[in-house]
Amino acid sequence: MRKFIATLLILTFATQAMAWSRDGHAIVGMLAERQLRPAARAEVARLLAGEPDPTLAGIASWADDVRTAEWAGKSAPWHYVNFKGGDCSYVPVRDCPNGDCVIAAINRNFLILSDAARPDAERRDALKYLVHFVGDVHQPLHSTPRSDKGGGEFQVNYRGTGSNLHVVWDQKIIERRKSTPADYTSALASQLALAADATRRSDRPAVDWALESCRIVLDGNLYPSGHVVDDAYFDRHAPTVDLRLRLAGNRLADMLNFALAR
Repeated sequence: MRKFIATLLILTFATQAMAWSRDGHAIVGMLAERQLRPAARAEVARLLAGEPDPTLAGIASWADDVRTAEWAGKSAPWHYVNFKGGDCSYVPVRDCPNGDCVIAAINRNFLILSDAARPDAERRDALKYLVHFVGDVHQPLHSTPRSDKGGGEFQVNYRGTGSNLHVVWDQKIIERRKSTPADYTSALASQLALAADATRRSDRPAVDWALESCRIVLDGNLYPSGHVVDDAYFDRHAPTVDLRLRLAGNRLADMLNFALAR
């Protein structure tokens, strides 16, 4: 019985710790795919040939599926970074030991994908990881200075139903739009262009993206008083979710266009 309960708790936390819902990751993939240049688009199609859904949206949640199947979850730390200093300062040896965090995972898989001399199978997995991890790092609670497992231990109540803050940001704000991923993507793509992205000139963009998310957690009033989430909370934070999805899609496209330029 104890083993069963422990197993149930592990599975429950694994579900709560996923970043963005499947829909959210699909939206990031769709936004990026719209912006691929011809060379990158052709190489993505070649690498993903044979996948059940050979699109960026179709493989966007693969890394979560692998993480669950691993059981012990050796890749689990690659989905997030905890800033252990309690602020938004990044100290790799402290916050990303042995390269086990989302920042290092993005950099590592970008390099693998960029190396045309590597086997296709290796580059395909790197592409699938990269699509997912760029989405992850833009979910604010996956780059946090707080020690509550990305809000997974912060219980909230919405209309009499219990949940936790991580699930609210992974799923609930997106689900409240009652829109398909394709329609949601079209709506985001039709908005005015974003301001120039300063991280495009950065020599450490993955760090900068994680720091952006961290500052949202630190300064953005994500944690509701009284542990109650209401409609006003959803309305207040929906624009932040939209922006983070758009930035993730744009930045993923930039990475793929650069990595796969031939």
